[in-house]
Amino acid sequence: MPELAGQAADAFAERVRRVEESWLSPLAVRSHDTRGRLRPIEECRVRTAFQRDRDRIVHSKAFRRLKQKTQVFIDPAGDHYRTRMTHTLETTAISRVVARALRLNEDLTEAIGLGHDLGHPPFGHAGEAALDAALSQRFGRRFRHNEQSLRVAEDLNLTAEVRHGILTHTGPAEPETLEARIVRLVDRVAYINHDIDDAIRYGILSEDDLPRAELDLLGSTGGERIDGLVHDLVETSALAGDIVQSAEVGAAMLSLRAFMFERVYLGPHAKREHERARETVRRIFDHLADAGSGPDEITAFVAGMTDRFALTYAEELA
Repeated sequence: MPELAGQAADAFAERVRRVEESWLSPLAVRSHDTRGRLRPIEECRVRTAFQRDRDRIVHSKAFRRLKQKTQVFIDPAGDHYRTRMTHTLETTAISRVVARALRLNEDLTEAIGLGHDLGHPPFGHAGEAALDAALSQRFGRRFRHNEQSLRVAEDLNLTAEVRHGILTHTGPAEPETLEARIVRLVDRVAYINHDIDDAIRYGILSEDDLPRAELDLLGSTGGERIDGLVHDLVETSALAGDIVQSAEVGAAMLSLRAFMFERVYLGPHAKREHERARETVRRIFDHLADAGSGPDEITAFVAGMTDRFALTYAEELA
């Protein structure tokens, strides 16, 4: 029916504006208020700017590579361990629940969640530490995965709100929007709880090892803990007009995080994993630097590697 062509698209922007004004909290970012992109593009007539960011992320090669990047354990034997992609999807799903409950912009929250780890290197935090050390020693530069994620977001030409949310999901700078503050906090909620699950599956922890007081408050299973943390976050944030946890629940989560750093992230097993990551990253890094590559080129190349590609690449250099 040619006479109907474009009618739905013509009405889309105004319909979204009306829905957001009637539904969203006054504290939420409106899709039509975006500060825009680094480079002008013709906007889509049936997607908001933040929906378009989400699609640009999901269709990117950087996002697809997350499925073969370590969350905690390097190339584990088994199909059920988290990867950087499953962590990203879990973080995003929880973040959307919080955003909807608080009447914040779900599309913006989703785009930040999906993009927050796009620049993470192989081998998880061990790989990040190894690349940071190599850059510091050779070029006097530092590596932070949130900054590399921002560079990927800039290449994808995402909106300013999504780019800033990706940059500030970790590190000293505070997010500008409540949607970004959700992702920053939920990132921890997700990884602490799913990393406990993976550590038990791997045999590093048993249920009896977990700190009892924290579990009595937060819940004995990962699902119970996430549900409790989300409810606390929503209720406390609604009262505060900000994204915050109650003092008791927040302290328990930080205590559980400290336990994970001591027993898993920096424990005896992690030392072996860190050494393996350091040797692999350093071999690749030194090869590229000796061949004349600069720090920006090396950083982009190494950070974009999957675990298996990095291991294979390093073996071929031996």
